[in-house]
Amino acid sequence: MPTYRAPIRDFQFALKEWLNIEQYSGKVSGFEDLSFMDAVLEEGAKYCEEVLFPLNQLGDEQGLKHVKGDDGFNKVILPDGWKEAYDQYVANGWGSFACDTAYGGQGLPNVLNTPFIEMVCSSNLSFGLLPGLTHGAYSALHHFGSDLQKAKYLGKMSTGEWSGVMCLTEPQAGTDLGLITTRAEPQSDGSYNITGTKIFISYGEHEAVPNIVHLILARLPDAPAGVKGISLFVASKYNVDDNGEMGTRNNIDCGSIEHKMGIHASPTCVMNYDNAKAWLVGEPHKGLKAMFTMMNEARILVGIQGLGIGQVSYQNALAYAKERLQGRALNGAVFPDKKADPITVHPDVRRMLLTMRSFAEGGRILALWIALNVDLEQRLEDGDAKQEAEDFVDLMTPIVKAYLTEGGTTMASLAVQTHGGYGFIKEYGVEQYMRDCKITEIYEGTNGVQALDLVGRKMPQATGRLLRRFFHPAQQFVDENKDNEALSEFTKPFYQGLKSLRQASLWIAQKALANKEEAGAASVDYLRMFSLVAIGYIWAKSAKIAVEKLAQGTDEKEFYETKMATAKFFLNKILPEHFSLLAKITAGAKYLEMPDVKVA
Repeated sequence: MPTYRAPIRDFQFALKEWLNIEQYSGKVSGFEDLSFMDAVLEEGAKYCEEVLFPLNQLGDEQGLKHVKGDDGFNKVILPDGWKEAYDQYVANGWGSFACDTAYGGQGLPNVLNTPFIEMVCSSNLSFGLLPGLTHGAYSALHHFGSDLQKAKYLGKMSTGEWSGVMCLTEPQAGTDLGLITTRAEPQSDGSYNITGTKIFISYGEHEAVPNIVHLILARLPDAPAGVKGISLFVASKYNVDDNGEMGTRNNIDCGSIEHKMGIHASPTCVMNYDNAKAWLVGEPHKGLKAMFTMMNEARILVGIQGLGIGQVSYQNALAYAKERLQGRALNGAVFPDKKADPITVHPDVRRMLLTMRSFAEGGRILALWIALNVDLEQRLEDGDAKQEAEDFVDLMTPIVKAYLTEGGTTMASLAVQTHGGYGFIKEYGVEQYMRDCKITEIYEGTNGVQALDLVGRKMPQATGRLLRRFFHPAQQFVDENKDNEALSEFTKPFYQGLKSLRQASLWIAQKALANKEEAGAASVDYLRMFSLVAIGYIWAKSAKIAVEKLAQGTDEKEFYETKMATAKFFLNKILPEHFSLLAKITAGAKYLEMPDVKVA
C-alpha cells in the first residue's frame, strides 16, 4: 500500500528561509500576521493524510457512474466518501482561504495556500480538480463579472458551497478556440440562450454540491470570425435569481463521461447546452481575455499537480528502496548480517531517488516563488514592484506548467522503475501516479503550447523585459557569491547554465526575425533549458542558505547537509543537460523537415 506524509519542514524552509515571506509583514496586505503559518501547514497535512489520501486508490478502482436522474437529466455518481470529504473541505474553510473578504473569503495570500494545494494533489489528484477549477472560475468572475454577477455567485463559490467549471473545448476546437461554434442568442430579458456541446469538462456534473457555475465561451449572432468573436457567459446548473437563490433547473446536461487513462475518480464530462439560460460576462467579443485569467491561474495549478505527484512518487520510491533487499554493493556487502543489501546501495537507484528529490524540493520553491509574485501583483499599488511581479508571473507561468508536469510524470515513472516488477502492480500504488499525472502535460494547453508561448510571446515582449525579471536576480546572485570558495561547487555550474541560457535566448531572438519556424523548432528545448537553469538558481541559493546555517551551528545538521547534497547532485548531474540543449537549439529547424509533410 502507498503512503504519504506532507513535507512540512520543507514547506517551512521554502517559505521562511528561501522566500523570507516575513519581510512582507506590515508592507503588503494579507501578510500582516503570519504567526498562523505552521498551524495552517499542520492542519492541511492532517486533512490530506487522513481524509483525502485513503480515498485515492479507492476512487481509482471504483471510478464513476453516469446515470439518468429522476428529473430526466443525467447525473454523475462520485466514488464512496467523496462528498463527505468535500463537505469537510468546505467546513474547514479551505475553499475560502485566498478569496476576497467581500465575498466570504479569508483574504489570505496565495503563497500560504499553495502548500495546501500541493498536499491535496499529492494525496488525491482526482479530488483536487474539484476545488481547483472552482477557484479558477471564481477568479474570472471576480475580475470580469458585473456587481450583480459577483453578488449572485461569488459568495457560494468562495466557500466551496457551489463549484465552478470552465467550458472552452469543443470536439473540433481544442487549443484553437477560434474554431468554437457554440451559439449565444440574446433574449428580451437581457439573458442569452446557449446552444452547443463542450467536451473535456472536469467536474461538469456531480452531486457533491447543489449547484455548478459554468463559464462558457460562445459566439453571438454578429460575432466576427476567429478568436475576436468569442464572448464569455455565465450559467449554472440551477438558475440563480438576483438574491442568489437557486431556482429552476437549467437546460444543461451531461451527455456522457470519458473513460480515461488516469484520474478515474474525476468526471471528465461531455456537456450539452440546449437553449441554456446564461448571462454575458464583460464585453461582447472580449471573452478570450477574461477566460485567459482563468486559464493562467489553472496553468499554475496544473503545474502544482505535477509537483504533488512527483513528491508522493518520491516518498514511496524512497520507502521501498530502503526496505527492498537485492544483491550486494559493488564494493562489497554493506550489511553482511543480512541476506542482501537494500537497493539504495546501488548507484543507479540513488540516481533515481536524487532525481526525484531534487525535482520535488526545487519545484516546490519554484511554485511558491510564482505564487508569491501572484500575491504581489494583486496586492501592491501601481508601481515598479507591481510591474516586476506581473512580468515574473507572465514569464514563469509556462515554465511552471510545463516543467512541473513533465517532471511529475517522469518522477512517477522513476518510482515505478525503483519498485521494479512491483511498480507494475496496482497494490503498490505508484502505477496510478504515472497514469494520473500524464494528463497534466496535456490539459490547460499542452506543454508544446507552453513552449511556444514562452518563445513566441514572453521572450520578445517589451524588448525582453520579462526575461530580465529572471536574468537580473540570477546574475546578481552570481556576482555576489563568485568569490566565495565555500559556494564554488554550486555557483560555477549554475553560472555555466546561465551563460548557455543567454546564448540560446540571443540565438532564438536573432533567427526568429528571419524565420519564425526557428523559434518554434527550438521552443521545447528552450523551455527545458530555462526550467533547468531556474531550478539551478533555486538550488544554488538553497545551498548558500544551508552553508550559512551549518557554519552558524544548528540542531538540524542533517536537514541542511541533505540540502547541500541534493544541490550538488542537481547542479552537477542534472543541470549540465544545458550543454546538449544548446546544441539542439542551435542545430536549427532544418532537421525537422519531413518529405511527406507539407511545411508552410
